[in-house]
Amino acid sequence: MDWLTEFLLEPDTPGQKFAVMAVAILLFAGVMSLILFLVDRPRRIPSWVVAVGFVGPALLLIAFGLLRPGLETLWKSVFNRTSTEFVGVDNYVQMLTVGTFQKVLVVTAAWVILAPLLSTLIGLIYAVLVDRARFEKVAKTLIFIPMAISMVGASIIWGFVYEFRPDQPGVAQIGLLNQVLVWLGLPPQQFLIGEPWNTGFLILVMIWIQTGFAMTVLAAAIKAIPDDIVEAARLDGLHGLGMFRYITVPSIRPALVVVLTTIAMATLKAFDIVRTMTGGQFGTQVIANEFYTQAFRQNNQGLASALAVVLFILVIPIVAYNVRQMRRSEEIR
Repeated sequence: MDWLTEFLLEPDTPGQKFAVMAVAILLFAGVMSLILFLVDRPRRIPSWVVAVGFVGPALLLIAFGLLRPGLETLWKSVFNRTSTEFVGVDNYVQMLTVGTFQKVLVVTAAWVILAPLLSTLIGLIYAVLVDRARFEKVAKTLIFIPMAISMVGASIIWGFVYEFRPDQPGVAQIGLLNQVLVWLGLPPQQFLIGEPWNTGFLILVMIWIQTGFAMTVLAAAIKAIPDDIVEAARLDGLHGLGMFRYITVPSIRPALVVVLTTIAMATLKAFDIVRTMTGGQFGTQVIANEFYTQAFRQNNQGLASALAVVLFILVIPIVAYNVRQMRRSEEIR
């Protein structure tokens, strides 16, 4: 069996890789054929067997791909860096008491508060302003384009925007922001080094990416507001900010909740931007990047696992609130 395991899990030659791919395709075809066979013969096969055929593979993947690694991470979080000595909650205490990790939690909190709120606010204002405008499609396309860029790609782009060169004769600024400062007669700045503003400049990248998502969802929600409600509000004398405050925002509240919680969850997992632009240095470290650093740079498996558990715990209330609001929306309908 060892040679079979090595052949399937560690194929070396192109022939072996092709054989593994062929085996995977045949297994998939066999499973699908079995499921279709069970569906076509419901009188002879119990319904629970059919249900297991459909749900079983998904449950197995969840168990081995999510549940098992999650339990292993929770188990490792109560051991030392080499997972050889039980330390209880010492790793969690270290996160809450050591100044370095306290700063990581504070920076992460700034991300979770600022990025969702500003992305949603800008997206909402943009969606309202371009709603039913002549150039609506073009305007929405321009703001949505960053969503098609990976976070690493966006980080590289904004890295060039923030690029700094010493203010010396004959040295030209290649960073957009610093060149603008030079045109205004101001000295260039190292945007990614100075604390705490460098965290704000990193959050701006996330806002730039997520605003398109917020605008798209909220624009669709605004268009779904019944015309009779809008007309009745106008007859009552509502216009401009009054219409926005008393009609638009209450009508799209479920969409606002979805956008805020979705962006908040994406922000909690913000790894690419920090890793690409600063590497977590200069006071910009967040939980997701600290977890990577402890696991793969410091080889501290216990603390890394504890950070992963904390990140998971922080996501749970957001998901629960999102599900609760969606259920309320369905009940109203």
